[in-house]
Amino acid sequence: MVVLVILPFFIGLLLIAFIIIAAVKNKEGGEKMIRHLYTYLVLFATLMMVIGGGISIFMATADLVSPPAYYQSYSDFKMMKQAEKVPGENQESLSEDELKTQYDQLIEDEEQRQKNNAVNQIIKSLGFIVIPLPIFIYFNRLRKKIIET
Repeated sequence: MVVLVILPFFIGLLLIAFIIIAAVKNKEGGEKMIRHLYTYLVLFATLMMVIGGGISIFMATADLVSPPAYYQSYSDFKMMKQAEKVPGENQESLSEDELKTQYDQLIEDEEQRQKNNAVNQIIKSLGFIVIPLPIFIYFNRLRKKIIET
């Protein structure tokens, strides 16, 4: 398990070391190559963030449109309410209609909570699009200027 966490780090270090060695060997274009590489790495990272944000927005929108179902059945709810009663205490028993009303309210509250969570997730996911997108556009223009010269 630890190897899977450390492996990408070492691969990244090896890649950076290889690039530095190639740049040192090719002294004429080394700085230019590092600039190109940096530009492409920034473009890749920001593009991945934008794509991830878009996927997250899609998933949160699906949860907003069709929230996950509530899994507790009415019979389970009823048994739980009956189990809450302490023997020996004089507690009023809820009628079947009152229990059904409480159960329906519980389902409605859960659905509303799921929708609120989906809206919150959409807002958070917009950050993964709004923040890196200008950086991506800037570096893409910079890349085009580098290619033209």
